[in-house]
Amino acid sequence: MTTSFPTSPTVVVTGAASLRGIGRATATRLAEHGWNVGLLDLDGGACADLAAELHDRFGVEAHGVGADVVDRGAVQAAVDELEAKLPPLTALANIAGVSSPVPYLELDADEWRRVMSINLDGVHNVSQRVAQSLVRSGVGRIVSLSSVSAQRGGGTFSKTPYSVAKAGVIGLMRSLARELGEFGVTANAIAPGPIDTDIMGGTLTDERKEELAEDLLIRRVGTPDDIGAAIEFLIGADAGWITGQTLNVDGGLYMH
Repeated sequence: MTTSFPTSPTVVVTGAASLRGIGRATATRLAEHGWNVGLLDLDGGACADLAAELHDRFGVEAHGVGADVVDRGAVQAAVDELEAKLPPLTALANIAGVSSPVPYLELDADEWRRVMSINLDGVHNVSQRVAQSLVRSGVGRIVSLSSVSAQRGGGTFSKTPYSVAKAGVIGLMRSLARELGEFGVTANAIAPGPIDTDIMGGTLTDERKEELAEDLLIRRVGTPDDIGAAIEFLIGADAGWITGQTLNVDGGLYMH
């Protein structure tokens, strides 16, 4: 038996500190629309500053903590702190991640492990901890960022370990959807195309944007808010019958 969706929901957003990132844009969008926000990032100071800003601007409850998503103990402690400071958790947006443009034949073990641990193990660590709370409450949403690179085998900026990890995120969300559905918890992935953030090797020049847009049916690169809008829908009250899905938000790149 699932519980009704809360009137004052709370979302945990990972990877929220980057000034030009999807995490910050998503947290800001959600706070503007009435979500309480828990922010988790390696840079705890930036999370705390953003939390204070969102509280002041939008009047929602907000709290930021620092943690490495690869460290299970740190994740446990961070989510414990967010739960203590905020209304009950309703949703999780797994956004923290790193890129990797290293060609496969030049790839060493350290780079493989770095990318896999942050982009897949980190998503598992946070998802498992938050899922425990969502299952107890009887309602919840988990959304994690995959990538069109998982479906195309790269082809934008990052290469093999990134594509493998992001494919793993799709499998993880499908598995969580199957296991957690009976508890009223949904799990979905979003596969962005090229987004104008610094994860694509730094700030994109106009020339690079035009080059990337040539492969898109909608002739522009995406913005962080394009992804934030999709996350907002999938974690919202109206998306309770959508689970185990991968939503491509890519300007038509994968279809093209």
